[in-house]
Amino acid sequence: MSDPAPADPCPQPPQPPLPSDCCDSGCPLCVHDLYNEELERYRQALAAWRLRHAGVGPGA
Repeated sequence: MSDPAPADPCPQPPQPPLPSDCCDSGCPLCVHDLYNEELERYRQALAAWRLRHAGVGPGA
């Protein structure tokens, strides 16, 4: 009996920061910077996932 295929769910986008998460004081590492980095990682992960799951849309 073979093992079932490992789960490979579609990556989920990061949650954007709430307006109250930013203090607007010019922090060197703002929550918006962190979000943009997470968003870029998500886009890369989604592109890789789509290659592995050709013909399947996100959220499947």
